[in-house]
Amino acid sequence: VQLAESGGDSVYTGGSLRLSCAASGYTATSYCMGWFRQTPGKEREGVATLGSDGSTRYTDSVKGRFTISRDNAKKTLYLQMDGLKPEDTAIYYCAYKWGYNRGACNSLSATVFRDWGRGTQVTVSP
Repeated sequence: VQLAESGGDSVYTGGSLRLSCAASGYTATSYCMGWFRQTPGKEREGVATLGSDGSTRYTDSVKGRFTISRDNAKKTLYLQMDGLKPEDTAIYYCAYKWGYNRGACNSLSATVFRDWGRGTQVTVSP
């Protein structure tokens, strides 16, 4: 699966962005997809995941502010980000995992994902 993120931009604190991740190639009916973010010198952090059964999981720092969703017809994953804070500044990556396992999907661990996009930059200024 090829993944292409878009929607990153520079905004001020409190602003909103919607990231998109378009998937191309063969996609499975059983899957886990997720959004991760990374800043220089830090490990890639799981932000949110969405399983093929519709279940979602969020890291604590974004709960109530971010929403993950998917348009199956368009093969596109979204991340609606509201109430952005400077600490949300990072490169955001989309990831895809063939086959669904609730424990693995909910783990928010980058190690369970095989396919990755190239990332999109989100910058939040005070």
